Amino acid sequence: MAKTGTIRLRPVSILGALGLLLGALVFWGPAGLAQHGRTAPVLHISGAIGPATSDYVIRGLGKATAEKVPFVLIEMNTPGGLDGSMREIIQGILRSPVPVVTYVSPSGGRAASAGAFILYASHVAAMAPGTNVGAATPVQIGGGGSPFASPPDKTEPGKQGSGPKSGGASEAKVLNDAIAYIRSLAELRGRNVDFAEDAVRNAASLSAQAALDSKVINVVARDRQDLLTQIHGRSVTVGGAPVTIDTRNLTLVDVDPNWRTRMLGAITDPNIALILMMIGAYGLLFEFMNPGALYPGTIGAICLLTGLYALTALPVNYAGVALILLGVGLMTAEAFAPSFGILGIGGIVAFVLGGAIMIDSDVPQFQIAWPVLVAVALAGLAMTIIFARLALTAHRRKIVSGREEMIGASGTILDWSDGKGHVFVHGERWQATGGRGMNAGAKVSVTMLDGLVLTVKPIEHAAVDLGAAPHIKEI
Repeated sequence: MAKTGTIRLRPVSILGALGLLLGALVFWGPAGLAQHGRTAPVLHISGAIGPATSDYVIRGLGKATAEKVPFVLIEMNTPGGLDGSMREIIQGILRSPVPVVTYVSPSGGRAASAGAFILYASHVAAMAPGTNVGAATPVQIGGGGSPFASPPDKTEPGKQGSGPKSGGASEAKVLNDAIAYIRSLAELRGRNVDFAEDAVRNAASLSAQAALDSKVINVVARDRQDLLTQIHGRSVTVGGAPVTIDTRNLTLVDVDPNWRTRMLGAITDPNIALILMMIGAYGLLFEFMNPGALYPGTIGAICLLTGLYALTALPVNYAGVALILLGVGLMTAEAFAPSFGILGIGGIVAFVLGGAIMIDSDVPQFQIAWPVLVAVALAGLAMTIIFARLALTAHRRKIVSGREEMIGASGTILDWSDGKGHVFVHGERWQATGGRGMNAGAKVSVTMLDGLVLTVKPIEHAAVDLGAAPHIKEI
């Protein structure tokens, strides 16, 4: 009988394993220790500011607070963005217990529109040579918040320009709100209040050196190293208490957006959101038409909910959303109650109009592109044509099942007496009535169905018009 084998660890083996583990720790030690040195995170705001940008910055500030870093550096190059997202970022900066340094770079970059507000809100404002700041006029009034885009720059503060023309009390209200907001930020950070107001009222803009001379920013730095050198020892007020920035032996670590931020940035593109909603609507439609298919319903539900979530993060016009829902409803009705095209075409028109006005923003990056609308409309038109053709084909097709199919069917008399008996039709035995003089084995044709009783005539005398409406008497 074989003995059960056992494994015994000798002291030499244990010591060898511990030696290998220690060697691995020594080998990877420098990289691990470097992560625990003095570091400062670098967040990036590039392109239009939207929901994904605000989520990324706020999460970055929260992580920096938890790790108690010396300060947070935000590198910015933006033409503007959505007012709601801008205010969320500013609120995160104002609540941050660690200093926030905003650096407009690289050379040729800008802090226009919403970027100017964020620069004013930061504890330290810096710019690279060849950059500009300003042009912060709200150019569109919307129910979802006032988006900021970048009007034409002005090079001198204080010079009165054409500015935005007042279009009424609503535009004046939003303009004055933006002016008061940026003035409050300028007063909080001790920066040039007059230029702040001029940037909003008249879309004024300044170069980096002019901004430094006008006390709009604190530093003009060539690169990151120059920036660290200039801000070392600078005292800022954070949470009502003075804080001195120390950049000695400090390593800047770039913080890239994670998968969640990248996904949010993708789905909050209005074009992607619209396409997701369209896929969701068609997926559910196909599932209703073919219950149990599962794949269309599952994919459609996921896409529809994702598209609706994206809309909650964007400034939307609810009239546009209502038109889109109406369009989807009409196209669905075309599939279940075929109108030979009128419902489908009406749904396409409603969908396109809704998509055109759904996003309440003048920021180009947050508008639905006309090519996308045309593609969606063509897809809807193709589906409508398919549904209409299927309905027309079904209307012209001969009836092959049900009570209506019995009219005109041929059968054989099984037994017959006094104008009634039994006939054999479609492999079944039926009660039947008809004329006298018919015998068993004669061929007959069904002319009427009354409950479960057939009315028949001899086949040579039955002239049934298959195009006419069948005469069916219900019990």
